[in-house]
Parts: sequence; C-alpha cells; structure tokens
Amino acid sequence: MYPPCVGGTSDPCYQSCFPSPFLASSSDKFHNTPCLEATTSSTLHPHTQFSNHESLPSLEESYINFTKAYPPFGNTFQVDQIRSQEYHHLNPSNICFDYTGCGLFSYAQEQRSCPTTSIPSSSSTPPPSPLEPPFFVISYKPITFHSQILSGGQESELESKIRKRIMAFMNISEADYTMVFIANEASAFKLVANCFQFQSDGELLTVYDHKNEAVDVMIETCKEQGVDVLSAEFTWPNLRIRGRKLKKMIMSKRGKRKRGLFVFPLHSKVTGTSYSYIWMSMAQENGWHVLLDARALGPKEMDTLGLTMFKPDFMVCSFYKVFGENPSGLGCLFIKKSIISTLKKTTNPTSIGIVSLFPAFRQPQLQEEFVMINEETELQDENSPPHETEGVLSSEIVELNTSFESTQSRERLRAVPVSGSGRLEIECRGLDHADSVGLIVISCRARCLINWLVNALMSLQHPHPQIGLSLIRLYGPKINSHRGPVLAFNVFDWKGEKVDPTIVQKLAGRNNISLSGAVLQNIRFSDSSEEERQRALESGVHRVNGLGQSCKTRNHDFGITVVTAALGFLTNFEDVYRLWAFLSRFLDADFVDKERWPYMALNQTTIDI
Repeated sequence: MYPPCVGGTSDPCYQSCFPSPFLASSSDKFHNTPCLEATTSSTLHPHTQFSNHESLPSLEESYINFTKAYPPFGNTFQVDQIRSQEYHHLNPSNICFDYTGCGLFSYAQEQRSCPTTSIPSSSSTPPPSPLEPPFFVISYKPITFHSQILSGGQESELESKIRKRIMAFMNISEADYTMVFIANEASAFKLVANCFQFQSDGELLTVYDHKNEAVDVMIETCKEQGVDVLSAEFTWPNLRIRGRKLKKMIMSKRGKRKRGLFVFPLHSKVTGTSYSYIWMSMAQENGWHVLLDARALGPKEMDTLGLTMFKPDFMVCSFYKVFGENPSGLGCLFIKKSIISTLKKTTNPTSIGIVSLFPAFRQPQLQEEFVMINEETELQDENSPPHETEGVLSSEIVELNTSFESTQSRERLRAVPVSGSGRLEIECRGLDHADSVGLIVISCRARCLINWLVNALMSLQHPHPQIGLSLIRLYGPKINSHRGPVLAFNVFDWKGEKVDPTIVQKLAGRNNISLSGAVLQNIRFSDSSEEERQRALESGVHRVNGLGQSCKTRNHDFGITVVTAALGFLTNFEDVYRLWAFLSRFLDADFVDKERWPYMALNQTTIDI
C-alpha cells in the first residue's frame, strides 16, 4: 500500500512519508519560517511589475525589502563571512551561476599554493615540487573495474585521504559502500551500464526532464547490449513526473523478479524540481536495482540521503575543485558491497574512466623535497602493466601535455620522495566550510534567494498590458518551499519570440555573469493542446544574423533549449540582483543590437555574439 503522494504527483511528501531534512530542525529561527513561502509583493516594493529596466529599484533598496520579506536570511551571515575571507575572487566582475554540486577547496587555498603551468624540459633544470596538499591531477588507470573494487587498486595516501574525506562528508559508511574515483560523470554511468548484469529481458528506466550527456552514454551502452530503455515523462507546463505512468512502469506484471536498473535523481539539475524518495523505495520493492544520481545535490544535502533506509545499489556524485575559479574535478561512483559479486567481470581495462590522483606540481623552490624521473620515450601501450618503482606515490604514471610537443615527445613524470616528509595532511576547506555552516542555514539561504529571484523574474513584463507578455518564461516549479536552487528559463521579445539562449549566455558573459544552457525533453503535452505544444517547443526563435538582423529558424531537434542559472552555497543577494538587472535590459527591444554596435565601432568588424 503506497502513500497517496505517489499516485499522480512528484512533489516530495516529506511531512507524511519521510521527515524532511530541510524542515525538521530543532532551531526555531529556521523552522516553519516565512522564508519557505514568502511571495508577497513587498519583496519588490514599491512595484510588483516592471516594463523598463531603468525603473528597477536600486540594489540597496532591494536588499532592504528582501530582508524584510525573508527575515531568516539574516541568520546566514556566516556564509558571507566565509565568502569574504576565502573566496574574495567572487565579486561583481565574477558572478557564477554555472556551478552545481560541491567544491572541494577554497580559492584562498589555491592562491597559497601558487600553481604554475610551465614544466622544465631538461633534467638539469630543478624539478617541480608538489603544491600544498591536497591539490591534484588525475590520470587514467589501466585496471579492470572488478579488480579496482576488490583490491582498491593500491591507492595512494592522497587518494585514501580524499576518499575518506568525501565519504565522511556524504555520511556514507565504508562498511556498506566502496568508492571509485572516476574521470567524469559519463564514465561513471557507462561503467555501471557495462558491469551491471542485465537479465535477458532486462530494462533500464531513467527519470530525467532534460537531455543529460552521462545518461545518454548509459542509454546507448545498454541498447548495444539489447536492453530495453524506458523513460519517465513530465507534464506541461509544471514539469512534474507523470506519476501514474511511472508507477505503472515500475510495478509491471513481472512482479518481484530482478527487472533491471532504475536511474533516479533526487533533484533536476536543470529545472530545480525535487522528487520523492518514494519512487526509489517503490522500485526496490518491485525488484529493480537503483542508481541514485546525487550530482544535483548541494552541500550538506548529501549527508541526509537516508541511505540507511534505502541503500541504493549505486550512487554517482561529482565534486569540482574551487567554486567560481576551477570547475575541473572528479566523479565519485559508490557501489554497495553486497552486490559486487553479482557484477560482470570485464577484462578490458581501457577507456573505462577509473582514475588515479596525483599531487599537482609547480616550479621548484627547494630541490630536496622531490626528485623527478624524466622518461622521454614513446608512449607506452596503455594496456601494458605500470612501472613498479619503490617509493613512488602511486604505481600509475601521470601524463602531462607540455609546451614541448613540437619535439614529438612528452615528459612522463613520476614523483619519488627523497627524504621523509611526514604524513600527508589533507584539508578540503570547501567541504569544511559547508560542514561548519550546516544544512539548515545552507538550505534556508538557498530558498530565500531562489524564491526572491523567481518572483523578481516574473515581475518583468513587456510594455503591452493588453497582451500581457512576460519577458521571462520559467520552466518547472515557481515559488516552492521544496524546489532546488536552480532555474530553467528563456527570454522572449516583445513579439513573443524566444531569444536564442546562446545569445543570452554570451551577453551575460559580457556582463560578467556566467550562465549555462540545457535542453528539456521527455515532456508530455495533453492531446488536445497541439497549439500549446508548438508554442512550448518554440520553433520560432529570435536569432541575430549579421549586424543586428534577426531571422526565424526552426528548431529541428525535439526538446526545448533553455538557459539555466544555479545558485551555489556561496551565492549572495547581490549576485541574484545583478542577474535580475541584466535580464531586465531585454525589455529594451533594441538591446541585442545595441550590444553589437560598440564592438563593431572599435574593431571595424562584425563580432558574433
């Protein structure tokens, strides 16, 4: 008997089914406060609609009204202190809405390490030394997946400590799960698809409202194995899961037999829609193995996953290095130890994405710390066994592209400790900051900012009251106490035509605002609304062709291209205000063309935007 919440909605049923980590707090200043539902016009006082970007209230006035409407935001000042002390690169010239997930390190850490990209070309040149730990580079590891999860692949001290720190951050027990470092998300999903033992009539069932490269790789890999692929559908316009259909696919007549793999995110990383844990529980009760996609979860949400209750078979997450500065990082694949014996044993170690971590290097100041072994040889076949050198940090070899590739050779560098340097101390200050602030403060701050931004964007209207055209069209949940801190939207001109999302992104970049893009898919329109379907697919797109000329083109790919803005742990009110102020400039019908002319005048050439 399933609770009513799974019958036809995807809204989290936290109150009656599972206690919400967001709402269950012993702190009265955050529990059931106005920050969850504040939607009053006082957030944008004195106006509730704006048809001219020059009529927007100032940053100072907006902040005063914001804090009045969302009093709990004042209790999140600790985040602002951390930002000013450790992330001073985040300022009006560097506003980031293109990071999702969690950062490992802080900007201050990176600056103390003073990295450099140049690498000596001669053995007579003093060797580079490692950066202050734990900054690292990655190298592909020629090892089979089964060998890695059984033996640990002879992990180095650096790998061991970062792995333990991540597992502690996510509150995942080493007794229940093993963790593998993966180069990227697509590699993790493909690895699971290759090692999972599908039955002869097995199925893959995914739940995504947007095009996802990693999931697409998994789908193609499964299709090559003859696996049937199913996808959940989402209703228009709120993009909620079509609950009855998904329930039917999960609870098909095949009963309790192990049916296949259910791939499920707790949040959409594009629309911010949150999904109930119930779907994962229902899948497990009906014989599905579960891969939980935790990539869209923010800091401290990860350690409230309820793994003791659900225990998914696989879990994927990713970490970038430094918010707003270094988006590179790594993926983490967790495998439940109790299912390892059921996985397929692959024999080909190439291109499966398992990686080793190595200390990053900089130009030397002291030579006695490390000795570099230079091997100017042709690249060894990646299937051949790694060199074994006593005392190396890892049995793997780091391959670094250098500026000397014109010599048709590469330097392969192995770091060998010469004198004892003591135990390696790992400090992931990005994770430490999230731990120090805690889930309640982080989640409440995010809800205050995202709900204010939704309200602000909805207030932008073209100056044609008889038509009532909104400048911004939002996709997914509007103001919602459970929505994730990410928005999917498009900008529409005064004629109702969508401005090409790539133009919006590029113009935002010129204004020091970093946005992302995505494609919504798996959307189901009602049979009686073909007109609405065509309008939603937005085949008429306002593009810029040449100097300020517009044309209409048809979008032949199924799906809706959108702009996305993700609010991070360190996002502040000024960030969201400046995004609102930038988008309001599209109320000027000539804004795009005006942006092109200065560049034309300065360069005497047409610059594509």
